[in-house]
Amino acid sequence: MTDEPESFHPLTTRATPLLPPREAAGRRVDVWEEVDRAAAWVSDHWTASPGTAARADRRPDNAVRHALRVLCVALRGAVQDGPGGGAVVPPELPWSVSLTDLVRALRARLLQQTVTQEAAGEPSADPRALVAVLAACERLEDAARADVARVVVEQLSGARALELLVEVAHDMRSPLGSILFLVEQLRAEQGGPITAAQERQLGLVYGAAFGLTALVGDVMELARGGDRLAAGEPAPFSLAQLLEAVRGIVQPIAEEKGLTLVIGEAPAGARTGHGPAIQRVILNLVTNALKFTPAGEVELRVAAERGSRVRFTIRDTGRGIPPRVLAHLFQTFRERPEARDYAFSSAGLGLAICQKLVRAMGGELSVDSEVGRGTRFEFVLDLPHAPLV
Repeated sequence: MTDEPESFHPLTTRATPLLPPREAAGRRVDVWEEVDRAAAWVSDHWTASPGTAARADRRPDNAVRHALRVLCVALRGAVQDGPGGGAVVPPELPWSVSLTDLVRALRARLLQQTVTQEAAGEPSADPRALVAVLAACERLEDAARADVARVVVEQLSGARALELLVEVAHDMRSPLGSILFLVEQLRAEQGGPITAAQERQLGLVYGAAFGLTALVGDVMELARGGDRLAAGEPAPFSLAQLLEAVRGIVQPIAEEKGLTLVIGEAPAGARTGHGPAIQRVILNLVTNALKFTPAGEVELRVAAERGSRVRFTIRDTGRGIPPRVLAHLFQTFRERPEARDYAFSSAGLGLAICQKLVRAMGGELSVDSEVGRGTRFEFVLDLPHAPLV
């Protein structure tokens, strides 16, 4: 981000307010004063995107205010260079502000402001100077469109960013689901016998496709709040059936890595709760444990406690989690402490969803880990007994 300009005209100084009210001062006024007035209006009325309503508090956004200062200086330079003065370089604005949207908003306000002043007989800028500024706006907008990197960032940080992210994730999920289905069919030898080497290769494909599928699902779930599966009324479900469903999904991953998967017996009978949410949490935690355990075993235990409480424990013999990572483990995105620290992904989407879901169901997800010995995740939920499903 460029430093804040010190001078030029009122908007590009540190003084506030941007401009005081102006008294009638002749037929023509300085065009840059008019640009300042237009920029002040945009600063006060700017929203995340042109299609959204103005903020209720009407307070200028600091990033937008700074961006307008930089933009006004860039416009002044473009006007001084003239139409044939060479290529215009887009100014370095905060990435949270769309340069194209800001230029359009400033240009539209400047035009509307001039028309209103002319109609009311108020002082306005010289038409030739105004045309030069508007032409400079167009040149800056064209330069911004040519900056491919900025266009991509603006698309991913604008009002439609969440919608675009969900669309991409949705488009990825269908083919990944097909890959998983086909691999399962091949491993079941429905197309004929397969060799041990082919079995291992199919296991690798299954593990990679499942990991991508889980990531896509996490992205879509977080985009919808992260705790959607725990919404609505609790319903009867079978813990035994839930554990078998988890086993069927993760067993191929354990076999491919040569790990022992231990899943204890589920408490008898049916319980009332959010079965899909519990399955999602267990599946995420067991998958993570398998992913980060190079040798040994991963264990899933579900135990009935006093009253209707049920304790869920997922334990592994993996590398363990360093204390510096534990402090930020449930953040949605986290930076790797070291460039080569590959044990824990920089994206904590799955664990963030687990924490949200467990809390939405009235529990708390805890973690205990020792480097070199393994990790244990645990949570307790109140799941009242229910008639048999």
